[in-house]
Amino acid sequence: MISYIKRYIKNFDYPLFITYMFLCLFGLVMIYSASMVWSVNVYGYEPDFFYKRQILNLLVAFPVFLIAAFIPYKHYRRKSIMATMLFVMFSLLVSVHFIGDLVNGARSWIILGPIRLQPSEVAKIILILYFASVFTNKRSKGNLDSINESIAPPVTILVIAFFLILSEVDMGTAGIILFVCVSMLAASGILFKTFVKLFSIIFGLILLVSPILYLVRDKLITPKRVERLEAFWNPFEYELDAGFQVVNGYLAIGAGGVKGLGLGQSVQKLGYLPEPQTDFIMAIIAEELGIVGTFIVIGGLGFIVLRAFSIALSTQDTQARMIATGIGSLIGIQTFVNLGGLLGLIPLTGVTLPFISYGGTSIVLLSLAMGILLNVSMFVKNEKIRS
Repeated sequence: MISYIKRYIKNFDYPLFITYMFLCLFGLVMIYSASMVWSVNVYGYEPDFFYKRQILNLLVAFPVFLIAAFIPYKHYRRKSIMATMLFVMFSLLVSVHFIGDLVNGARSWIILGPIRLQPSEVAKIILILYFASVFTNKRSKGNLDSINESIAPPVTILVIAFFLILSEVDMGTAGIILFVCVSMLAASGILFKTFVKLFSIIFGLILLVSPILYLVRDKLITPKRVERLEAFWNPFEYELDAGFQVVNGYLAIGAGGVKGLGLGQSVQKLGYLPEPQTDFIMAIIAEELGIVGTFIVIGGLGFIVLRAFSIALSTQDTQARMIATGIGSLIGIQTFVNLGGLLGLIPLTGVTLPFISYGGTSIVLLSLAMGILLNVSMFVKNEKIRS
């Protein structure tokens, strides 16, 4: 045990840890700045309500990060653990349709007293661990490229989870999960021809469930969602309605310029930009801290993504490579979806900015992912020393 702790400290990935901590603390400061007026005027709370809540979230998230960093990632390959993870994921994804809280036409949250849990966020981490574990087990048995035995079962799990999340309705998270799992498949080592066959199977499954999608089309294609798509093409035409957030986000970015207006000096957070502490927090950062603040956030997130991919490329262990690829892809894709919605590059989806936006489920589960990534990084370092 002592030797393990010594090796743990020796191989500790300090740059990854410092970047994670910096982004969390930077996000905490910006949540306080962005939410003060909105907290008082809209909710009738104290000015520091969201700030204090995020501190509590971080007090939960940081121990989760440390525990995940300490537990060897190879344990997730155990069949009992994989089965438990899948049971928890599907229990949450199914139950949210019956007991979930309905907000803005979407039933995506389960409220248990003071705890607000978003099952789709849980599904992100579980699917990353499940995919990495199941494909590693299949590779060790030498049948990785077998469609029926190795690939179809986990892909079927993915498709079921995808449509459960899509029906909440949470198209942003569903899309992120799909792209993350595809990137992990690319890192699994399967042959290109197997990859092509796989996409044929996925296309076939989509055709099979298309009648179900047709039956629930009114739930998926809501008037509000149609308005968002129309506002995506021309937000200024809908600046008082569906394009309101995007237009005011543009105004915030433009007002910030290079240096910004100064910390706490944002105008858009005074009631013009709805919920500025969540998925549009980057607009406030750009307005108050300018290009410098924007580059700090993007640079920190970019470093984590590149670090994760570097870890993936540095190891021969399939599970380590797939976990690092999955976590790096998750943070990178989620960052793109958040900033893409802010800049009008893609339709708004309500996805948070990793480590920066306000949110308990998001920060706790991203911290869990970072802890696992740190554990993988330490394994890779130890692997290099031994070789």
